[in-house]
Amino acid sequence: MIVLGIETSCDETAAAVVDGDRRIWANSLFSQAADHARHGGVVPEVAARAHLEVLDGQIRAAMEQAGIAWDSLDAIAATCGPGLIGGVLVGATTGKALSLALGKPFVAVNHLEAHVLTARLSNDVPFPYLCLLVSGGHCQLIEVEGIGLYRCLGTTLDDASGEAFDKAARLLGLGYPGGPAIEKAAIGGDPTRFALPCPMLGRPGCDFSFSGLKTALRLVVEKLPYPLSEADRKDAAAAFQNCVARALADRTAHAAEIFSQRHGPGGTLVVAGGVAANGAIRAALQQIAEKAGLNFVAPPVALCTDNAAMIAWVGVERRRLGLSDSLDIQPRPRWPLSELKGAA
Repeated sequence: MIVLGIETSCDETAAAVVDGDRRIWANSLFSQAADHARHGGVVPEVAARAHLEVLDGQIRAAMEQAGIAWDSLDAIAATCGPGLIGGVLVGATTGKALSLALGKPFVAVNHLEAHVLTARLSNDVPFPYLCLLVSGGHCQLIEVEGIGLYRCLGTTLDDASGEAFDKAARLLGLGYPGGPAIEKAAIGGDPTRFALPCPMLGRPGCDFSFSGLKTALRLVVEKLPYPLSEADRKDAAAAFQNCVARALADRTAHAAEIFSQRHGPGGTLVVAGGVAANGAIRAALQQIAEKAGLNFVAPPVALCTDNAAMIAWVGVERRRLGLSDSLDIQPRPRWPLSELKGAA
């Protein structure tokens, strides 16, 4: 089983070739981060135009790196949502065209499912497992029981954690993307200097909220002398990162209790999505996993941020079950995991 995956949901243009033995033959990626940095965030039209310009080249590069003929592919998988619809349309249309031209099955991939299943590509994690999905647009705790079998235990009530990182970095003048900028600035910073609130800490349930934390950081920054000193930036970044990590860990601990009650002792806690690349957050979640008696899996950083290997892997997983999609399936800017289907 060899699948070509295409990813264009945001500002990464990517193509990859993955097989059923979890081997990544090729994983080609073009980042638009520099193009969007001057705007302080992703501009949808700019992203869509960039996908149009470079996607064909990324696909050719992936196939050349894999060193296989087009006829060797067993399926084409492309992100069909959720995401910025202009970019999603570029990737989905290209994937459909290749499917039609090659006579290969097409798999319309849900970008969230791809993140959730990445740990099965990187670490062969068995079902069921608990997944914390944290990215620029999503923050959810999910019970993963099988392909298309997902139960959401908690979600954000406002901002996603990745979005909060981007906004915090902008407030501190650290640039875009915010997650890596905050993590770098926090090194050597004093997380106790500024008293920021840890949202939802200790409350029942598994939902998240980050808008209040963002507002609290803005109020702190407004009281500091302008321009901010390096020490101010480092301490504020450390305080913000610490609060996000504590909040994510607290909510995940509640979800781990629910997971263990439903499935018994053992199992795995997986963290996925771009924010999963943050070392402080990984460390906090690993402690939660150890206390709950769960294995902890964080995929390699390159597979946490948006990439096409995870898209191809969903293609592998779904084709194993005999699943594919019609070429008239419509790309979607919003596509909840709850609307996915597995094998009958």
